[in-house]
Amino acid sequence: MGGFACRPSIRHDNEWLSRFIWSCCTSLKPVHADFPAPLCPSELDPLGRQAAEALYREGESANTVASYRSALRYWAGWFALRYGQPIALPLLPSVIIQFVVDHATRTTPQGPVNEMPPAIDAALVARGLKARIGPPALATLMHRLAVIAKAHRLETLDNPCADPAVRELVARTRRAYAKRGERPARKAALTREPFSRLLATCDDSLIGLRDRALLLFAWSSGGRRRSEVAGATLATLRGLGPGEFVYQLGWSKTNQAGADLPDNAKPVIGAAGAALEAWLKAAGIGDGAIFRRIRRGGHVGEALSAAAVRKIVMQRCEEAGLEGDFSAHSLRSGFVTEAASRQVPLAETMAMTGHTSVATLVRYFRAADARRSVAADLIGVLDADAES
Repeated sequence: MGGFACRPSIRHDNEWLSRFIWSCCTSLKPVHADFPAPLCPSELDPLGRQAAEALYREGESANTVASYRSALRYWAGWFALRYGQPIALPLLPSVIIQFVVDHATRTTPQGPVNEMPPAIDAALVARGLKARIGPPALATLMHRLAVIAKAHRLETLDNPCADPAVRELVARTRRAYAKRGERPARKAALTREPFSRLLATCDDSLIGLRDRALLLFAWSSGGRRRSEVAGATLATLRGLGPGEFVYQLGWSKTNQAGADLPDNAKPVIGAAGAALEAWLKAAGIGDGAIFRRIRRGGHVGEALSAAAVRKIVMQRCEEAGLEGDFSAHSLRSGFVTEAASRQVPLAETMAMTGHTSVATLVRYFRAADARRSVAADLIGVLDADAES
């Protein structure tokens, strides 16, 4: 009689699995003399530990690593000056609270104050641990707290920032800053008009061709981040025709696993495509990094770093005479702001920028809608009606 055989019992499955494992183990030949010594399964080999740490570092963003190192150096310097001894983890919650009150300002009848002794503040500046005298921005304080919390977690130590008293103090500090109207400062956006002024500073020299191509590539392909611009290579660029390319974005801040996503393809066409083609031809670049350093004598060198991309943007802003706080991120915010003002569909904008959060972009679109709103200028409408 046909049919499927009855499924073996779980116990039978386990017995079969045990016999299979045992047969694999007993069939292994003795280790050859040339083989390395067997590892202990309960302990990680020192070379394995080093390799794991190297992979951890390589998988971390260079900008993130730099910001963590800066924050930890600051913690070490502040602790040594405040307590007269080297810093050692774990820190007590009382140390975190002291750090907060030293750096966060509070309102008094005499004005805003904090508990940082002036002599220590000056010493931190003298040692290059901070740029200027005075309390840091709230975002800087929160970043340093996040870094010290992560340092404890990585060392599997009790996190003093998770202490209830510390959490409550941090929450109320945020609230106090918000009540004063102090919010994180945002970089000015390079929308179409100021961006055009930037491009006008780029001449036909090799540096001018590079900078024009870099600026247009970053802005027109969706507001690429400086790390993405620095990491762009010809291997990720496909030509479609004269002055037209598709850039295949791999690793990014919102795609750190480098997944092959449909939105990874970014068009580089029009003025951006023409500028990129002119730069590649003039520089004679056939492979490797797209945007490179230009040495004395017009020699094309190694790939630009993310810091170099930021410097180029800021130098061009200065040459264009733009007033405002601009940075490399201004290209990204400028693209989004321009898209919002031109009523580009939100989904289309996100496909270009790579944003995964609708909430991040909605504020740009709402601001653009507010400027177009009739209700925003009722007095103007009334004056127009009176004249007619």
